[in-house]
Amino acid sequence: MPVTECLIGHQSEQVEAGSRRRVECEVQAIALGAPAQWLQAASPGAALHLTGFLAARSRNSKQPRLHVTTIEFVEENQNGKVLQEEG
Repeated sequence: MPVTECLIGHQSEQVEAGSRRRVECEVQAIALGAPAQWLQAASPGAALHLTGFLAARSRNSKQPRLHVTTIEFVEENQNGKVLQEEG
């Protein structure tokens, strides 16, 4: 079963308490099976819409990691992009 781990960057504008707020962060992600193959096929910087769930990276690390279950390639959208692929 294919496995892909990568660092995902998120950029968006959200409304919080009536004010617009620019949001940027990076999170580790992992995909297994078909989502891993699609993630491997994505070019660095490609705009993607990822869905999945957050879980602790390991028993010893409570850092969150996004487990990607579906991937949608999106044009002209900056809400998510693959910044770099690991391993």
